[in-house]
Amino acid sequence: MMVGRKSKLRRILTVDLPMLAILAFTLGPYLWMLITSLTQESRLFTDGPSLVGATLENYVRLFRTVGFLENLMHSFIIAGGTVVVGLTLSVTAAYSFSRFSFRGKRVLLLQFLVINMFPIVLLILPLFVLMRKVGILDTHFGLIIANSTIAIPFSVWMMTSYINGIPKSIDEAAMTDGCSRLGALWRVILPLCTPGIVATGIYIFITAWNEYLYALTLGGRNVRPITVAIQTLIGEYQVEWGLLTAGGIVGALPATILFLIVQRRLISGLTQGAVKG
Repeated sequence: MMVGRKSKLRRILTVDLPMLAILAFTLGPYLWMLITSLTQESRLFTDGPSLVGATLENYVRLFRTVGFLENLMHSFIIAGGTVVVGLTLSVTAAYSFSRFSFRGKRVLLLQFLVINMFPIVLLILPLFVLMRKVGILDTHFGLIIANSTIAIPFSVWMMTSYINGIPKSIDEAAMTDGCSRLGALWRVILPLCTPGIVATGIYIFITAWNEYLYALTLGGRNVRPITVAIQTLIGEYQVEWGLLTAGGIVGALPATILFLIVQRRLISGLTQGAVKG
């Protein structure tokens, strides 16, 4: 009896309490932001954030006055386009690295990893000059290309680890049955590494959704994602805390909902890549 109580107490002290502390530390800021967004702006500096008399006033103002829905659409277009471009190039590049041997293969693959070590600031000026000359500055296409420069390198590494876990004999069997190299990739390899594609796609989506520096510098009046739109709520002499926190909640929802929908495939894809890589 005493042994069982000691074991239960030890589990509470060593597992439950640390997990609760980590959970509170992680979700605490988001909970505080949610409470603040549900509090009237006039009460924030008098009563402080509170759920007493909670209201959706800040969210209504966010969409009616600020026009946040248009900013959301810009972010969805940019993030979705980056996923399409990033996955297309990452999968084909990863398949080439996994299935073919060529001179400089290891060096080139290493360069993809080294690219992520450089800050985005170094790429902004060359991309700005190039896009201005080509005429794609302040466009969805321009921001999709810019976001792809930071999303693709690590995505190639992720997809290479997944494809390496698939035996080459499967490709050979598919081509023996009449498939071309591209047909084997489309009909056989891609279905087998679906969890990896899901994990890589979510990584690309979140990277493009949260990106700020490219959106601020390469965007403008025509294209303004939510990361830039939220920043405009911070004035020189006043901060609209209700609108700011409401925008933060709305901006975090799409990535959170996407993660909840595909969490099983995401977790299996990450673990599969870790084991097979």
